Amino acid sequence: MKVLWAPWRIEYILGQKEKRCIFCDKPKEDRDRDNLILYRGKLSFIIMNKYPYNSGHLMVVPYRHVHTLEELNTEELTECMILTVKCLKCLKKVMHPDGFNIGLNIGVVASASIDEHLHWHIVPRWAGDVGFMTILEDVRVVPEHIFVTYDKLYPCFKEEE
Repeated sequence: MKVLWAPWRIEYILGQKEKRCIFCDKPKEDRDRDNLILYRGKLSFIIMNKYPYNSGHLMVVPYRHVHTLEELNTEELTECMILTVKCLKCLKKVMHPDGFNIGLNIGVVASASIDEHLHWHIVPRWAGDVGFMTILEDVRVVPEHIFVTYDKLYPCFKEEE
């Protein structure tokens, strides 16, 4: 059996949790850059993960507070998939990854950190991005500050409108 260690996640695990749903509250604020919101659709939005596994770790989130995939209607499902493709296009154009991990974690036992509001993860991957630092030193290297990544990606999402 292989074990994937992610010791950097302890910052999130032990950190103070928001009392309310961030995916409901953040879009209501007029602070997209501070809240890492890259794009707003009619029924869903794109936000950067504040605790990324890699630079450019994005999430597509429906505005409606739903817990399971079956609760979304066809229009919401369609827009979420369209925004996922938009994420791929912008990440490819700006960050040039070698591949992607895309998925949903539904339920706490499936590693959903925010279980109460469904969201997709889009994680760009590069050859060798999980290198010796993580394996030997329990250190993760995220090579770019999150707001630098935001500022690089944001114009691409504006072009894609």
